[in-house]
Amino acid sequence: MYASVRDDLRTTLDEIRAAGLYKPERVIGTPQSATVSVASGDVLNFCANNYLGLADHPEVVAAAKEALDRWGYGMASVRFICGTQDVHKELEARLSAFLGQEDTILYSSCFDANGGVFETILGPEDAVISDALNHASIIDGIRLCKARRHRYANRDLADLEQQLKETQDARRRLIVTDGVFSMDGYVAPLAEICDLADRYDAMVMVDDSHAVGFVGPGGRGTPELHGVMDRVDIITGTLGKALGGASGGYVAARAEIVALLRQRSRPYLFSNSLAPVIAAASLKVLDLLESAGDLREKLAANTALFRTKMTEAGFDILPGDHAIAPVMIGDASEAGRMAELLLERGVYVIGFSYPVVPMGKARIRVQLSAAHSTEDVERAVAAFVDARATMAG
Repeated sequence: MYASVRDDLRTTLDEIRAAGLYKPERVIGTPQSATVSVASGDVLNFCANNYLGLADHPEVVAAAKEALDRWGYGMASVRFICGTQDVHKELEARLSAFLGQEDTILYSSCFDANGGVFETILGPEDAVISDALNHASIIDGIRLCKARRHRYANRDLADLEQQLKETQDARRRLIVTDGVFSMDGYVAPLAEICDLADRYDAMVMVDDSHAVGFVGPGGRGTPELHGVMDRVDIITGTLGKALGGASGGYVAARAEIVALLRQRSRPYLFSNSLAPVIAAASLKVLDLLESAGDLREKLAANTALFRTKMTEAGFDILPGDHAIAPVMIGDASEAGRMAELLLERGVYVIGFSYPVVPMGKARIRVQLSAAHSTEDVERAVAAFVDARATMAG
């Protein structure tokens, strides 16, 4: 049987390669940092979600080593059987306080967190209203629930209001949005979304994976940025980006929502507990965030410098001030070629194309970090200019 399946799969893979959509995986031989080692040598890393540069921070690494001795390597169990340690409860309490929510529940990833929310709190008599550009984990999570599904155009408040009007017969309504849309770097208009939620008696959920740690005056994400921390009902997020860059996710929400998730959320009930070493290192990250104003300022400065220099050089960058700076290319093959030329020039970036982004909207998604120096940023811009000249010639 598999012989025929294998031939079909090989044909599909060949088609992906021919369309310029194949996604190779480069092996990094060093810790995640502003500079990493790949097969071609040491390169500047402008494609990781290491926003604050904490992935190899010595205090975070030291906390992880200490945790291995104190808590062991793994739990070999789910939370409700025998997989809960003090370190898990402490991290949940710290995240709740940091995000201004009543309680928090840990997951093995934010993908699992988003996969476990909707089915638990929404039924056939309810409605979920989702931004059209929400993360794939939100889309998949919504598919698992029996609620009526509605979409509104990206950040389109008029369309959102229309969806709210059309679902007024629902028992519960949940508006769900990314805080920052990962392919574009656009920020959701949370204040206006919360206003509509109040007007039409709906709940609000935000996936803030690309914001917590560095967006907002205290790094508490888009709800803090927009002054609506007390008006958002559910926040999902990751420990795998600005908060250390390892793995793990969470849902921070109203107490009753978290309590029900502990009882019925399948990714939580049937997945091993978050490794204690990650929980302990994440606690150290939260300690560092209390005095991370300089890191957030450095990230903002690097972002502004890159966006300004690239715009002056004539590149098409989606507007905004987020550390995600998409350099629009259009054609998937050209984006892949540009990424290869940049790697040859010592800058590691990735070309994003369909199905990750819409067809014809291929791009190089540059991700700035507080770990980058001013010279790193200027070198990256120069590499883009040189690579463009090579492609044109």
